[in-house]
Amino acid sequence: MTGTDEQGLSGANSPLLAPSDSSPDYGGNSDENLTSELQYSGGWFIWALTFSAGISGLLFGYDTGVISSTLVTVGSDLSNRPLTTLDKSLVTSCTSLFALIASPLTGVLADKLGRRKVILGADALFALGALVQAFTSQVWGMILGRSIVGLAVGSASAVTPLYISELAPSHARGRLVTILSLFITGGQVVAYIVGWLFSTTPGGWRWIVGIGAFPAFFQLVILAFLPETPRWLVQAGLDARAKTVLKKIYQDCPGRDRVVDRLVRVISGEIDQEASEMGQPKSRGTKPQWLHDTLQRGQQLLHGGNRRALIIAMMLQAVQQLCGFNSLMYFSATIFASLSFSSPTLTSLSVAMTNFIFTLLAFILIDKVGRRRILLYSIPIMVFALIVCAFSFSSIDGTWNSQTPTRHAETQGSHSSFVPLAILFCLTVYTAAYALGLGNVPWQQSELFPLNVRSLGSALATATNWGSNFIIGLTFLPMMEFLSPSWTFALYALVCMAGWVAVWAIYPEMSGLGLEEVKGLLAHGWGVKESLQRRQNSRYV
Repeated sequence: MTGTDEQGLSGANSPLLAPSDSSPDYGGNSDENLTSELQYSGGWFIWALTFSAGISGLLFGYDTGVISSTLVTVGSDLSNRPLTTLDKSLVTSCTSLFALIASPLTGVLADKLGRRKVILGADALFALGALVQAFTSQVWGMILGRSIVGLAVGSASAVTPLYISELAPSHARGRLVTILSLFITGGQVVAYIVGWLFSTTPGGWRWIVGIGAFPAFFQLVILAFLPETPRWLVQAGLDARAKTVLKKIYQDCPGRDRVVDRLVRVISGEIDQEASEMGQPKSRGTKPQWLHDTLQRGQQLLHGGNRRALIIAMMLQAVQQLCGFNSLMYFSATIFASLSFSSPTLTSLSVAMTNFIFTLLAFILIDKVGRRRILLYSIPIMVFALIVCAFSFSSIDGTWNSQTPTRHAETQGSHSSFVPLAILFCLTVYTAAYALGLGNVPWQQSELFPLNVRSLGSALATATNWGSNFIIGLTFLPMMEFLSPSWTFALYALVCMAGWVAVWAIYPEMSGLGLEEVKGLLAHGWGVKESLQRRQNSRYV
């Protein structure tokens, strides 16, 4: 048993315990109270908030996963003709395109209106988009509905991790944000189950897309009981309301009142310091000149530690999508139909379940193993699985055709009948490794940014995610047809290799650091060596 297991983080030599120069003193038992804050994982209130906000992730996952079964069951119900490759690519990629448009705007609105109100707006868009899809009879109507859902997904994916990370105690932040990923992957599992249940029902695809409206209406109701984040409230000059929320979050923490007072003073000090750096008066609580402030924050993002934080966040989000994973979420049923699986939607469910199970494992491991290490271990497994998958596809490259995805099993030899199982196994291993690392870690992006640029930085990183997602959704089927499946998956493997090198070079370990501590870590460099030393010290104190 290490010193961490026996004593927590109470050692005097731990860099994590050294209060910053701007941090106010508690009084008599500052070390004891600071240690209790660092170790505190949250009571029922923070977990209830996280699960309530996580419904946005459920909607996010459902609406990205549902398209897979829809594409293979819609038949000729839209515009009275079968969907072409262009139709499928546009219906799939328009969601990502409009998510790309929404995510940077969400960052501005989250600063102006608050995180909670943006989540409410996203719920309304989720419900509207689902209903438009369910009742349309034209391809353009489906594209419109998917575009509205894209606005909702872009908003929710940008602001919900921000909302949870600003509420979470630092010791549990990784796990609480990972709960959002659990909801996302759980939503994808539900989408595949619903798709399978309605796959043989005439017009069943309308139920598949329309059911997504129900969780949105449910979250709209419970939003009335969700508070705004303390950090946004302090920034708005509402310190008393911020203290009320923090007291509920830290209700079981020893020395709660002094912990809350310290957090409010630290956040206030950070806001005032950042306002001073931007050449602004200390005017918390006054009506913000939001356009002017947003432009200034954009300039702040391009300098020093903020620029390094943005590069890291955008790099992780780009690799998460360009590695090709969402091609499985969007087109897995199409892939498995082309490989002559008797129930492509049910086969796709095995991939979605793997994603969910290993996301649950990531929830257990992410704060223990660390963000950086879990990426460095999992990405090579993804590379291996993609390369084997590419070789497996090489024997059937000439048979791929997304327009006629079903083939008769009797036309295949004994060797080719083994190939689909090999591909399924490789994609399952790839999914497991992805869920452990790249599926979760990039969404910890909010912890990289200081408060004054946190929502804008997170929004730009999320926009990178959706821009990359748009590229994958638009190009996957054409690449499979014109480059061949082997080269398509080989290119995804190359992206993973490049991502591993980037993580090794510039991504520091953030586990266990408070949101206000990360700013100092990136102030004068990438902070990789310093972060690893801090983690080493905290383990053996």
